Amino acid sequence: MAEIGSSESPLRVAIIGSGPSGFYAAEYLQKQDISVKVDMFDRLPTPFGLVRGGVAPDHPKIKSVTKVYNRIAQKPDFRFFGNVEFGTDVTREDLAQHYHAIIYAVGAQTDRNLGIEGEDLQGSHAATEFVAWYNGHPDFRDCEFDLTQEAVAVIGVGNVAMDVARILARSREELLPTDIADYALDALTTSNIKTIYIFGRRGPAQAAFTNPEIKELGEMAEADIIVLPDEIELDSLSQTYIESGEADKKQIRNVDILKSYAERQPDNKKKKIVLRFLTSPVEIIGDERVEMIKVVKNELYKDDRGSLRPRATEEKELIPVGLVFRSVGYRGVPLKGVPFYDKWGIIPNKDGRVLTKHETGEQVIGDYCVGWIKRGPSGIIGTNKPDSVETAKHLLEDMEQGNLLTPESPSAEAIETLLKDRNVNYVTYADWQILDAIEIEQGEKEGRSRKKFYDVETMLRVIAENKGIETLSE
Repeated sequence: MAEIGSSESPLRVAIIGSGPSGFYAAEYLQKQDISVKVDMFDRLPTPFGLVRGGVAPDHPKIKSVTKVYNRIAQKPDFRFFGNVEFGTDVTREDLAQHYHAIIYAVGAQTDRNLGIEGEDLQGSHAATEFVAWYNGHPDFRDCEFDLTQEAVAVIGVGNVAMDVARILARSREELLPTDIADYALDALTTSNIKTIYIFGRRGPAQAAFTNPEIKELGEMAEADIIVLPDEIELDSLSQTYIESGEADKKQIRNVDILKSYAERQPDNKKKKIVLRFLTSPVEIIGDERVEMIKVVKNELYKDDRGSLRPRATEEKELIPVGLVFRSVGYRGVPLKGVPFYDKWGIIPNKDGRVLTKHETGEQVIGDYCVGWIKRGPSGIIGTNKPDSVETAKHLLEDMEQGNLLTPESPSAEAIETLLKDRNVNYVTYADWQILDAIEIEQGEKEGRSRKKFYDVETMLRVIAENKGIETLSE
């Protein structure tokens, strides 16, 4: 039998998910001096995961990272199978018959709950839903958000919370050149929102947003940024931390930026963004829908591990709002036939090798994970590269030790035959390039970066029409 990784028996790897972590894993495997065949699967017809469906439309420079992924996808030993749902169209058992290894790169697809009364009232939404909606994600295009309200609360001070607040505050002129979904552009243009509250449970020195994100909030065409002087003043513990040398440059710069906002006089713009710190929601109030939010003032203390944590005081406040966006962290969802650690919302693993149980489980031969489903929702796009490289290295180590799957049908044609037999209209990377070119062309006609398709049936029809066929499986 030929050695795995040779030209006679190439290493065949299936990657589930087409976001940054999946592409970085594919890139590392491609760079090795062995024969590797990578097949990437995604539930949607479009690749790139959160770069397409999560990065804010007014951040085109971040989206440009897809040029790197495009080069990876153009390699001859790479194939893309879009519009293929893992667990339905193909199962883990199916893939084990065709591949030596499976890498799960599915990210964290839902939000964590606040765990407070009123969280499920009408008008209270997960931030991920709103982000996916304005980005034209097919699953969320029909969501409805009551933008007739005058005041909205955004819970959380990470980059996603900043994106939500910024998009709510943008003018039509600022959004028009972007690839924001048409329906979202129209809805936001007629929005009645005037005040956007952002609540962070800890202080300014502990805020998770990056310097560019908070800096942008002070540069809005139609929105003033309001920071309360008493909430920006550092407590003794935070001040000691900032001066200790342990604080990174991001945190120090964040504090400086926020202090400058506290000193700034409002310009009486149409909207205002009110950034609050040491403030946690304890209840969302309303009869049938959101009418106000109750928050509690926090103070910081040092826990047993030396971390600064918030704890509630007796001081509470009621703030009238008609809309709430919860942005307190992403969370992974289980995959059929794959171990899952519900407490953390991840696949249990040791440095990317999937385990049957968290920490104490045995290795699941042939299964690996990368990105947020591996480590939880932390870091930025670039953080995924070393994470994916770590996993890919362990996969190659296991290959050398003969510790991978032994597929019965490892030929390149076998998976195509399986999908066609199941009438799965899968989308190839060449098919995606058809959509990509049309989106860009349609956008250019209107002075925009692209005009997205956001309906799967339309995507499949457009691809088929441009190929001169009836269905993609032909």
